[in-house]
Amino acid sequence: MSNYWLAVGPVENWNTAFLHGNIWGLTERQKGWWIKLAEGDVLLFYATKPISGVIGYGTVKTKFRQDQPLWPQEISEGTVMWPLRFEFNVEYCFPPDAWETQRVTSDTLKLKAGMGFHSIEADLAQQFVSELRPQPPQVQSSHDEVKRKLVEIGRLQGYLAEDEYTFDIGRLDVVWRRVQQSVPTYVFEVQVGGDVYHALAKLKHAFDLWNSHIFIVASLSELDKVNSLLSGTFHEIGGRIRFIELEKIEELYKRKKAYLDLEEELGM
Repeated sequence: MSNYWLAVGPVENWNTAFLHGNIWGLTERQKGWWIKLAEGDVLLFYATKPISGVIGYGTVKTKFRQDQPLWPQEISEGTVMWPLRFEFNVEYCFPPDAWETQRVTSDTLKLKAGMGFHSIEADLAQQFVSELRPQPPQVQSSHDEVKRKLVEIGRLQGYLAEDEYTFDIGRLDVVWRRVQQSVPTYVFEVQVGGDVYHALAKLKHAFDLWNSHIFIVASLSELDKVNSLLSGTFHEIGGRIRFIELEKIEELYKRKKAYLDLEEELGM
């Protein structure tokens, strides 16, 4: 059974955490909590004043110790204050420019936040998860299935295609490369009820690093949200990124596969 945790910190620490691959840390005095943390535990992201509320949630991945400063206060003081660190997956998080207006909070939660990093009751945590992001409607194409088809399409086109491609701020859903030593030529982020803001952040970083062709694959219902972010926070890639409907990937996959099957039938 998963545990539920409230991770509390200032806005600048959350910005740093997301920028460096979703990393959080605890002090030596909090070692008891760190020991109890387990993969799959649910984590609520609580930003302190002026936000004073939950801005997102995720799940714990791996724990590790670190002796290098990461957060602004650590760097300015030249010391490691939070050495007991862990990596987490982001299930959902509001865009930073919406943290103050959309954050979820309550008097009970504010009292608990005053205790710092702490375990919280499952029913309370689930209530906030529900308020943060209600369950999206069922869609036909699952995240993993769309990724699999994008990988197959890339291979049919002669690229080295792979999913879960690791780079300096996390993992990209799918990339296509021309040769083994090359950087990704095409980069895809697939959103099936996922976090559009962080998908766009990864795509922008991929474009800045490699000048890749970048694509976000999502349902048509996400288009307005994508366009809003591209006209604001991510305006630099507004003319570079392409939006592809989920259904189009299925259509392209079927056509590519049928064409290949015909070539094999003709011995070409």
